[in-house]
Amino acid sequence: MAQVTFKEKPVTLMGSQVSVGDTAPDFTVLANDLSEVSLSDSKGKVRLISVVPSIDTGVCEQQTRRFNEEAAKLDDVEILTISVDLPFAQKRWCAAEGVENLQVLSDHRDLSFGKAYGAAIEELRLLSRSIFVVDANDKITYAEYVSEVTNHPDYESALRHVTQLTHD
Repeated sequence: MAQVTFKEKPVTLMGSQVSVGDTAPDFTVLANDLSEVSLSDSKGKVRLISVVPSIDTGVCEQQTRRFNEEAAKLDDVEILTISVDLPFAQKRWCAAEGVENLQVLSDHRDLSFGKAYGAAIEELRLLSRSIFVVDANDKITYAEYVSEVTNHPDYESALRHVTQLTHD
């Protein structure tokens, strides 16, 4: 089990953490128009799931912008950014920042994603910064739980995994 801190204080992650080789658990989150989105909606595609605590913070903004830029270069890859921010705030942020190459989704309703992937922070009701790559057959091929939530993930490693899957 990954040990995670938030501002150097240990936090408790709810749910079961996933590992490379696991079948990716399905989940239901909300799109900016309040429609439900699940992992199974993109079945048959490579998915990169970028998880951020809140879209309105510096590292989360940078992470989302980075994957938005990368999404423009990747064919047949779904990039999902998930946080517990309200869908209305996510929609407003995406419009203001010009983020349109990926889906920004909300897990605020019931932490379906956070609990399914062991990324929900019990003490804060936020998601722990993490990245998952899921192949077209719903297998997890990359999982990173960032040990300090305020730090950046390993962008290059996650993108290498996506590139390997799309060129096999």
